[in-house]
Amino acid sequence: MILGTRGSALALAQTRIVADALAAQVEIRVVRTTGDASSRPLHELGDGIFVTAIEDALRAGEIDAAVHSLKDLPTGERPGLVVGAVLPRDDPRDVLITSARGGLAALAHGARVGTSSPRRDAALRLARPDIVIEPIRGNVETRLAKVARGDYDATVLALAGLRRLGATVHEEEILDVELMLPAPGQGAIAVQCRAQDDVIRQRLAAIDDEPTRAATDAERELLRLMGGSCDLALGALAGLAGGEMILDASVDGRRTRVRGGDPLAVARAAALELGALGVA
Repeated sequence: MILGTRGSALALAQTRIVADALAAQVEIRVVRTTGDASSRPLHELGDGIFVTAIEDALRAGEIDAAVHSLKDLPTGERPGLVVGAVLPRDDPRDVLITSARGGLAALAHGARVGTSSPRRDAALRLARPDIVIEPIRGNVETRLAKVARGDYDATVLALAGLRRLGATVHEEEILDVELMLPAPGQGAIAVQCRAQDDVIRQRLAAIDDEPTRAATDAERELLRLMGGSCDLALGALAGLAGGEMILDASVDGRRTRVRGGDPLAVARAAALELGALGVA
């Protein structure tokens, strides 16, 4: 099986996780995406910048399956493609990395924090109105290096990604979900394949994690209903408890918690609570 992926250290680590789960011989093929090739701000490049080129390779038959961070996948229909597997989710929380590695409590007044995420920006400003948010680009290693050499006082990264890279993270650096809800799908790895490829779909079904898929379905449906844009300051985290889906969500300082049996119905109820337009 040929697995397509981005070429960053994190993308390759995630693809090796998929290969191990498949317990089969695979070839890893790197595909350069628009997001990798451009240094322009993310909001100027639009949605799908880290996945479109890989999806094109999948449709062309150059690869058999595509490995993505689920949070990078747009919520709209991907013609001819399906998500064949969502692997068990790692810790979805965010981490604030400073050069001193002391977390948010140790961050100086007026510190410069690098993030291009409207969600992280909004949550940090609520917690610490004194800090200055500045845009940042680059993979995990690049962002850590920018903090280390003083370009920024801190940056925010996903805990799951840091752990997949083997980085040490201290408990005080992890941002509690009460302060910052993760992006929809954060911490989950998705594997796409061609909708008509029954052989690959069957192989991927064997590694699909039902609880993770149900939770991330709720989060991503909420994102879709809220407009599906990477410019949206939406945090969402769902999970199963006692046979019931619980979805916590926030946008622009508003926060809600919704419970129910059906992930999509829960997402719709949360969208109504958060004031999504066009949701009946």
